Amino acid sequence: MTSRTRPAVVAVAALLLAAATGCSEAGGPGGTAPGDPAGRPAAPSSTSGTPPASGTTPAPGTTPAPAGFTLVASGDVLPHDSIIRRAAQDAGGDGYDFAPMLAGVKDVVSRADLAICHMETVYGEEGGPYTGYPAFKSPPEVATALKATGYDSCSTASNHTLDDGAAGLSRTLDALDRAGVRHAGSARTAEEAARPTLLKAGGATVAQLAYTYDTNGYPLPQGQPWAVQLLDERKVIDDARAARAAGADVVVVSVHWGTEWQTEADGRQLSLGRALTASTSGGRPDIDLIIGTHAHIPQAYEKVNGTWVVYGMGDQIAGDMINHEGAFDPRGNQGTLGRFTFAPPKAPGGRWEVSKAEFVPQWFDTGRGRVVNLGAAGDGDPRHTAIRETIRQVVLGRGADKDGLVMGK
Repeated sequence: MTSRTRPAVVAVAALLLAAATGCSEAGGPGGTAPGDPAGRPAAPSSTSGTPPASGTTPAPGTTPAPAGFTLVASGDVLPHDSIIRRAAQDAGGDGYDFAPMLAGVKDVVSRADLAICHMETVYGEEGGPYTGYPAFKSPPEVATALKATGYDSCSTASNHTLDDGAAGLSRTLDALDRAGVRHAGSARTAEEAARPTLLKAGGATVAQLAYTYDTNGYPLPQGQPWAVQLLDERKVIDDARAARAAGADVVVVSVHWGTEWQTEADGRQLSLGRALTASTSGGRPDIDLIIGTHAHIPQAYEKVNGTWVVYGMGDQIAGDMINHEGAFDPRGNQGTLGRFTFAPPKAPGGRWEVSKAEFVPQWFDTGRGRVVNLGAAGDGDPRHTAIRETIRQVVLGRGADKDGLVMGK
C-alpha cells in the first residue's frame, strides 16, 4: 500500500467529501492512462438464467408447476485508480480487462438463475480519461466483465450516479446495454424510469427496483427528475405494486443506504426495512427481498416480517479503502454474496417463498487484484480463516442463523 495523498475538493466540496470519503482508497489520486475500447457484445436479451428442470413429469392434461430458481446478489463494484491500473495490466496493454478480478466468484455467479450486482460508479468516454475517487469515471469494459462473470442485471442508483452528470449516467446505461446487462435505478428517459426492470428466472418473472439515499449533493439534471431513483418509502411501495401489476412474481429491491463504516444497521435502515417488508396487497407482501449496499463493509442479514433483508453486502471490488478517520480499513475489502433459492407458490396467486438462504463470504485481495471466494477457500491460509470468521459473525449478528441462514460455497 502506497502512502495516500488526499485529492483536492471538487465543486460541491462539503457535501461530496462528507458523503464520499468512505469511497476513497489508499494511494495517490489522479487519472489513468486511456486504453483502447473493448469490442461491443451483442444486444441484451430479456431472458436471464436457464430454468432448472422440474425433475417431475406432469400427468397428461395437467399444467406443470413453475420451476424454482436461485438468485445471487453482490456488493459495490468500485473501481478506484488502483483497480483501473490493475485492469490495464490484466489486458496486457490493450485496453482494460476486469474479468480476471472477478474470476474467483464466477462459479457462484454464473451458476445462479439470476445474478444481480451493484455498479456504483459511472463510465467515462471510450478511450478515457478515467478517474477514481472522488468523482469516478470508470472504463466501460467493466460492463463486459460483469457479463462475462455471469451477471444479468445491476443496480445503478448510488451516491456516485451523477459524478459526471447526465452524460455519465447515459454512457453507463449504454455500455451495460451493449454488454447485455440489464439495469435498474437510473434512466435516460422518463419512459425508461417508469418501466420496472423485469427478468426471467426459472418459472418466475422477477422485478428489480433500485434506489439511493442521495447523489453526493449533485442535483438531478435539469428537467430530468426521474434520472435517479431516490429512496422514499412511499415511492418504493408504489413501484413494487406497479411491478406486480406489470407481471412480476417476485420483487427485489436494491437500496443504497446506511452509514459508511458502521457494522450495525442504522436507525433508518431498520425502520425502513420494517416498513417495506410489512407492506402487503391482498394479503401478499409487496416486496420479496431487500439487498443493501453503500456501507463498504459487511452488515447483517435478517428476516423481517418474513422477508429477507441484507443491510449491507460490503464491497466486491475496491482498492485499499480509507475510512473516515483517514486510516486504511481492511473491512473495506470484505463482502458477501447472498444466494436465495425461491420455491414456487403452493397455490395459485401465492408467494414465491425463499426455501434456502445462504451467504458466501468474499474478500478482495488488493495485492493480487483478485476476488477470493472465502466460502470455497480450503487452503488453510490463516488470513482467509480470520476474514471468513469476521464476516460470519457480522452477517449473523442479528440472529439470521435462527431463521435458517447458512454459509455457502
